Order: sequence, then C-alpha cells, then structure tokens
Amino acid sequence: MKSQLFCATMNLPYNFLLLLMFFLYICTAKSADPSAYFCSSDIKTNSSSQISRNIDNLLTKLVSATAEIGFTATSYGEKKAQIYGLAQCRGDVAQNDCSVCIQEAAKEIHNLCPNQTNARIWYDYCFLRYNTMKFFGEVDTSGIYFYNVENMTDTDVFNKKLGALMDQISSEAVKPVQKGLGKGKSKISPFLTLYALVQCNRDLSELNCAQCLAIAISNFPRFCGNKKGCRVLYSSCYVRYELYPFFFPLDRSEGSFVRSSVNYESFVDVKP
Repeated sequence: MKSQLFCATMNLPYNFLLLLMFFLYICTAKSADPSAYFCSSDIKTNSSSQISRNIDNLLTKLVSATAEIGFTATSYGEKKAQIYGLAQCRGDVAQNDCSVCIQEAAKEIHNLCPNQTNARIWYDYCFLRYNTMKFFGEVDTSGIYFYNVENMTDTDVFNKKLGALMDQISSEAVKPVQKGLGKGKSKISPFLTLYALVQCNRDLSELNCAQCLAIAISNFPRFCGNKKGCRVLYSSCYVRYELYPFFFPLDRSEGSFVRSSVNYESFVDVKP
C-alpha cells in the first residue's frame, strides 16, 4: 500500500521526506500549487469506469454547493461505484474567494490524482476530499504541519499567550452558531500581536471538533515548539497562528510585519 502527500506553496521551501508505516509522503516546491495534496493508490480506477464518472459528477456537486454555502458533504453513485466527498472553505473568506478556491481545488485534485478514488487537497482558503469509504463525522488527524523556521525569544510569555488564545478560540469553534470556526488575537508585547484561527469540518460533532483541535494543539511542542508561526492541515480540522494578520477582516493597524520574509518548512504527521 503506497500513498503520497505532496506539499507545496509559492514561498515555502520543504525538505522532509518521510516513510512511516506503509505511507510514502513526498514534499515538493512548485509555484501556484495547493498547500498540500494526498493521493492514495489503494484503489485505482480508469477514466472510462463508472466510478471515474461518478467522481466527475461528485466534484461538480461539491463545487456548486460549496460555492453557495461554504460547505457540503455528499455522495454520488450507487453500491460499489458510490463515492463520498466533502468540501469546505475557511469560514472567514468571502463567498467569491471561496468559489474560486473550490473550483481550483476540484480541477487540481482531478489532475494531480488521476484514477485514484481516495484523494484530498488543501489550499489556504479551502479543502476538498473524496473516498469510496464513507468518512463523514469521523476525526481524521492525518496531515501535515508547516512551521516558521524562526524561534520566539521570550518563549515563556509567548507559550502562555498562545495557550490561552487557543483555548479561547477552540471553545468558540465548537459552538453551533460558529460552524466550526474560531479566531482571535492577543497582545504579546506593545509591538507584537499573535493571531490565530481554528476550524473544524462542519460534518464533525461538537465533541469530535473539540477532539481534533485538541490533538492538533497538543502537538505544537513536537512540531512547532516556540516557532513564530505554525499551520496544521488535518483532514478534519485546521489550526494556524502567526505574528501577522492573516484572517479576515484583516487588521490593518498591525500590518507592519513583513509577511514576505517568513520562511516555512514542513513536517508530515502520519497516523496508520
């Protein structure tokens, strides 16, 4: 059994190649690519098969519904040819940005994972996945961490502020009215502000959402300890913090941080 997770964004260099259990993950750097994508070769099909046609139809459904309401979990087909899919945009992005992102995700996952029936793709603004196995409502913490290569100096203050902020926005995210989204900021010093956002897939229960976020945050010391920024891309939830404004509406008053200077690397966290 062999699977691949490719991770690439325009400004992020990656240098990790990990073989864990039976999963092969490869990180590359190519411009204009998604943040990451996963293709499993467990079950393959061909372009003329019924399941391949069902994937095409499913992607059309996902794009249409997600562009309207920001999320959808649905299926297409019957019996062994049935395919399940989920798509979701980040809850703070505008509808037009959501629509553009999910259209691009559907196009790219089709190109990057041809003839594969288990695939997922992450962008900064959206996420899309499909599988022949029904996965709705399940906590899936397979994924990847991006971390800023620079460390904080006053780590005690930083970790205290980070922990409190993550507790606050995680508690916010599990409220039904929030639809899995929590975001906020915290002053570390008069000149430095910490920004953070968490989001669960909207098919998760309140309990499963809390569990997914807790797992991601509990792994900060392992993957992102004392780092100036971290991004967790799980298949069931998303967690991110930065020292610059990145969620909408943007905090223009705190825009002095030079975002283009940020240097990220990645680490794959695999669950067999």
